[in-house]
Amino acid sequence: MLDWSKISTVLLDMDGTILDLHFDNHFWLHHLPKRYSELHGVSLAAAKTSLMAHYEKVAGTIDWYCLDYWAEQTKLSITDLKREIQHLIQLRTDAHDFLVALKSSGRDVVLVTNAHPDSLSLKIECTALDKYFDTLYSTHEFGVTKESQLLWQRLQKKHGFALESTLFVDDSLVILDSAKKYGIGHLLAVANPDSKKTINVFNDYPSITDYGVLVQEITSSQWRN
Repeated sequence: MLDWSKISTVLLDMDGTILDLHFDNHFWLHHLPKRYSELHGVSLAAAKTSLMAHYEKVAGTIDWYCLDYWAEQTKLSITDLKREIQHLIQLRTDAHDFLVALKSSGRDVVLVTNAHPDSLSLKIECTALDKYFDTLYSTHEFGVTKESQLLWQRLQKKHGFALESTLFVDDSLVILDSAKKYGIGHLLAVANPDSKKTINVFNDYPSITDYGVLVQEITSSQWRN
C-alpha cells in the first residue's frame, strides 16, 4: 500500500483519523442543536434546520472550525457544551499501536488539524494524544484551513518537510484532494472515521479501516534517503 522506505515525515489529521469522529458528529448534529433549541425557544427540528444551513454556508472555511465564531452565532459557550459530552472523546481503537510504531520508527510525526486551539486542548486533556507527536499544529495558527493551498504553503515554510518523502493521512476527500494538488507525495484515506457509521469508499486514494495492517510495515521498514 505504501513504500515506507520513502516516507520520513507523517502528517496526520486529528478528528476521524486519530480520534473517533463520533464525538464531533454527535456534538454538531445532535448536542448543539438540542442546546440551541432550549436557549432560543425553538423546536429541535427548527434548530437543526437552521444550524445545518449555516454549517453548509461556511463549510471548509476557518469559520466552520472556529469555536469563537459559533459561540457568537449561537450565543452559547461551545467549549462548555463540548465538555458536557467529553466522555465521547476517544482515540480510535487502532490508533495507539499505529502512533507508537510511527514514533518508534524515528519518523517526524506531525498533527495537522483544522480544529480550533481550544478544541485541540480539550482533546489533548481527554486523551493525552500529544505524547504521540513531535509537533502539533492547528491550522488557525496559519489563518487558513487544509482545504486551501495557502495552508500547505505556510505549513511547509514553517515546518520544512519535503513533499516527496511526506505522507498525509486524512478522512476527508476534499482535503486529500487539496494535499494532492499541492504535491504531497504519499496520501492515505481513513475510510471509517466514525465508529458508529458505515465505511466510506475512496476510489482515488489507498484507504484503510484498521491501522493494524500498517504497523509491521512501519516497524520493519527504515527511511532511506
